[in-house]
Amino acid sequence: MALPFFYNEEINTGLSQLVLNEETSKHVVQVLRMKVGERLQITDGKGNLFTTEIMDDHKKKAAVKILSSTFVKPSEKKISIAISLVKNASRFEWFLEKATEIGVNEIIPLLCTRTEKQHFRFERMNGILVSAMLQSQQAWLPVLHEPVRFDDLMMRQFDDCKKYIAHCLPTGNKESLQNNNPPSPHQLILIGPEGDFTIHEIEQAVQNDFAPVALGGTRLRTETAGIVAATLLRVV
Repeated sequence: MALPFFYNEEINTGLSQLVLNEETSKHVVQVLRMKVGERLQITDGKGNLFTTEIMDDHKKKAAVKILSSTFVKPSEKKISIAISLVKNASRFEWFLEKATEIGVNEIIPLLCTRTEKQHFRFERMNGILVSAMLQSQQAWLPVLHEPVRFDDLMMRQFDDCKKYIAHCLPTGNKESLQNNNPPSPHQLILIGPEGDFTIHEIEQAVQNDFAPVALGGTRLRTETAGIVAATLLRVV
C-alpha cells in the first residue's frame, strides 16, 4: 500500500528530521490516527520526495525522521495555460484541480476584455493545487501566477516556446490543436473568457506568434476548454 502523501513547502535536504506544520500534524495524528514508528512521504513540490518515520505524534507539531530522499525529474514537456477567470469561482477551482492532476506545469489566470470576474483568492487557489498534487501523488506543484492582463501577457518573452490561442470565431486559419502540436520543450496556450476573446485580442496574439487553434467541433466552457487543451498538450 502506498504511504500517505503530504506537502511541506520548505524542506532543507540536509536535515535528518522535520517538524510538521500544525495543519499537517492534525491530519496525520487526528484524522489518520498515525502513531510513532509509522511512515509517510513528504514532498516540497519542487521534485524532492522524502520517506519519513514519525518520531513524535504531537497533534500540533508532529516530528518525523527523514529516512531517505529521491528527486523526481520534471516532465520533459512543459505545459503552460493562460486561462481567463470565470464568473463562477467553483468552476475555475475545478479547472485548477484537474489541470494539476493531468500534469500542467504553469497556470496564468488571465484578465481579458470580456472577463467578468476580477477578484482572485491566491492562497485558496494555490491550496487547491496542493491538494490535487497530493491526491495524484506528484512531486511537482504547478506554478500559479497572480492574474495578468491580456495586454501585459503579450509583452512577455517566452523563449523556445510554441504558443497557441484557442478561440471560437470563424476567422483565421485555425487548425485542430491535436494536429498542430509539434514536439516542443515548452508549450503555452491561451484560453478565453465566457464570450470568447475579442477580434482585437486574437489579432494581437497572432501578431505575437500565437497560432490559432480549435479544440474540437463543439463550443466549450472556459474551464472545459482548459482541460481539453491540457490533455491534448500532455498526451500528444
